[in-house]
Amino acid sequence: MHKTEYQQINETVYRETLENGLRVVLVPKPEMTQTYGVFTTDYGSIDQTFVPINGDQPITVPDGIAHFLEHKLFEKEDRDVFQDFTKNGASANAFTSFTKTAYLFSATSDIAKNIEILLDFVQSPYFSDQSVEKEKGIIAQEIQMYNDQPDWRAFFGVIEAMYLEHPVNIDIAGTVQSIQAITKDDLYTCYHTFYHPSNMVLTIVGQFNPEEIMELIKANQSKKTFDTLSELERYYPSEPDHVANKQAMITMPVAVPKCMVGIKENPNPDGKAFLKEELLADMLLDYFYSKSGAYYQELYDLDLIDGSIGFETERQKQFAFSIIGGNTSDPDRFADKVKEQLDTFKTYQIAEQDFERMKRKMIGGLLRDMNSTSEIANQVSQYQMLDIDFFELLPVLEELTREEANQFLNNWIKSDNVAVFQIKPGKE
Repeated sequence: MHKTEYQQINETVYRETLENGLRVVLVPKPEMTQTYGVFTTDYGSIDQTFVPINGDQPITVPDGIAHFLEHKLFEKEDRDVFQDFTKNGASANAFTSFTKTAYLFSATSDIAKNIEILLDFVQSPYFSDQSVEKEKGIIAQEIQMYNDQPDWRAFFGVIEAMYLEHPVNIDIAGTVQSIQAITKDDLYTCYHTFYHPSNMVLTIVGQFNPEEIMELIKANQSKKTFDTLSELERYYPSEPDHVANKQAMITMPVAVPKCMVGIKENPNPDGKAFLKEELLADMLLDYFYSKSGAYYQELYDLDLIDGSIGFETERQKQFAFSIIGGNTSDPDRFADKVKEQLDTFKTYQIAEQDFERMKRKMIGGLLRDMNSTSEIANQVSQYQMLDIDFFELLPVLEELTREEANQFLNNWIKSDNVAVFQIKPGKE
């Protein structure tokens, strides 16, 4: 077990890669009452075409299968796993994103037992033809529910406008039609390929003895056998740099229109450069579009927003994008104004004092996140999948310069990498 001390933030982290390839990260925080565990696989909705374990040719599976698999793992032949956690005083959940699937629990007692429940239920799949068919109806209802939510439709609408071929433009849950094609055998194929320990990370954060917990995890894993998995081969379609559609719109029965503006980007393959660009994108969006931002104020003074606007940036190995938008009384004027604002990025120069203020704000947010067991565990797992040490974010953030910020800002917006998606009132 490798022990790393981060003196600047007063954290000690224990890491070990087990014989079966499972990466384990333990972050003891004796001052916390809650312990949080997350078992994450490097497998999400975009992983549709791949060479299965023990195979030699790529296959393509139906849209939404990663999310479907997440649902099915909680259901065993004789019980629902949620009950196992509840009996041990723990709260459990799971989620599927574009690039990963995570299973988690939080508890204040019986930590060792809850870790074993987490490991055992994720590593013992049970699928039957009957249960798979039943789940199709449940997930179809979930899909239809999300399709009725304007915020969800706006989020995926702008992604669809940005991406032409990449499966990031497909809803994580798939469609009502696509999930009908999922079979029990499809689930087992995806499970055995992507849920191999060597493709997974277990992160535990909270009140526990790291030596004892590591031994418990090792003992648990030593009782299980897994097929040999060579390097995973995944395939993604070629995606152009330009957006698929510069402007797209749908109508829905909404009281207030919505407008989202998306910036399509290319992630830097270099780990440190990737991290710097992620930090800079977060900082700059906050600088311009938080409530203290000049561009937020301009939109507010023009009565184009109702006091709130959303913004986010998403960076993964395979894709990157940023989104700005929300409710607006005039989606056409809003789109024109935000595009006009974005166009100023090409020549904008951030003052040194503004840049230092931006950095201090982000450092404060990062340190605040490090007081939450759930935030640490989820972030550690996310960055581990990207081969980045979450606890190195602070020094990388501190070394960012105004010149790097201005260079990133000036190269961010191109003539063809901005897309607009609107939802206007009317029948769908």
